[in-house]
Amino acid sequence: MRLSTVESGHRLPQKLLLGFIHVMTFAKPVDIIKIFMYRPEFFGKPFCDLGHTLLRGPSQWSVGERELFGAFTSNLNRCVF
Repeated sequence: MRLSTVESGHRLPQKLLLGFIHVMTFAKPVDIIKIFMYRPEFFGKPFCDLGHTLLRGPSQWSVGERELFGAFTSNLNRCVF
């Protein structure tokens, strides 16, 4: 179930950025981008920070290997991002 607020309840700066993405890519932004931008202080920034830590933080695997693991898993799950 998708919340209508996440679909169209963004603040003006986020609406402008989403519109710019749409114009530049000829496609609507994927849902995860809309979620990141809806209330970035509650979800978007903390979640992006976590992703950055996981992909760029200390690890025995290289950044490229971690990116490949993520891409492979997304492909298995038929995820578009």
